[in-house]
Amino acid sequence: MSAAPLLAADEFQAPGLGLFDWPPLVEGAAWFNKPALLALVAALLVIVFVYAAFSRPKLVPRGVQNIGELAYEFTREQIARPFLGKDSDRWMPLLFSMFLFVWIMNLFGSIIFVQFPVMSRIGYPAVLAIGVWVLVMYLGIKHQGPIGFFKNVMFPPGLPGWIYVMVAPIELVSTFFLRHITHAIRLFATMMAGHLIIALFSEVGWHFLFVQLTPLGAPVGVLGVIMTILLTAFELFIQALQAYVFALLTAMFINDALRPAH
Repeated sequence: MSAAPLLAADEFQAPGLGLFDWPPLVEGAAWFNKPALLALVAALLVIVFVYAAFSRPKLVPRGVQNIGELAYEFTREQIARPFLGKDSDRWMPLLFSMFLFVWIMNLFGSIIFVQFPVMSRIGYPAVLAIGVWVLVMYLGIKHQGPIGFFKNVMFPPGLPGWIYVMVAPIELVSTFFLRHITHAIRLFATMMAGHLIIALFSEVGWHFLFVQLTPLGAPVGVLGVIMTILLTAFELFIQALQAYVFALLTAMFINDALRPAH
């Protein structure tokens, strides 16, 4: 064997989009791969957690119930009430379960041996965003009427008549399409970028400390390890923040459907 292939094998290769490609876990079921399995596990964890926390509530909460009540109160006070006000309790089951589900799906990216944020696959945030879009369309038509819903969005009161020529199409595209598209893309892009950056620095640490250890490369490897640790800690914050933002925007969209936005 020549030296050239050996040198090529030792060259550093940055991780790419192949990180997000997973083969089927079961032959003949192309859809059932690692992200699909993690999504099912996340849904099961939410169900188990909510059941354990609230199925037999005690007057003085302890253990899982205490954690559940803290999470529920946070969702109600920081996500639901700022937009939905008196209607908050009605929509808490949706917002609470959505916040927990997205958070767990993101959190998988920082759990050892799992290490994959499911929301970095566009299909998963897209399905949630489409579900929110369908709900918003239904609520808007139901509470404002099919004509009133579009009128309230496209023709906000108090503007000169001539400006509606520009405002109406912008509001139509933005309110009914763009904001729901960005609802999914914001979550997907953040999780994908974070996963790629952490994978890059972890690969730097592994390569220059274990695969090709040299006096000049060792400091680079140590830097890669330090950056991996720091970015993982930062990513834990981003994972929770993105779950919060996704649920918060859902509450805002529901409020706009229940009441005229302007």
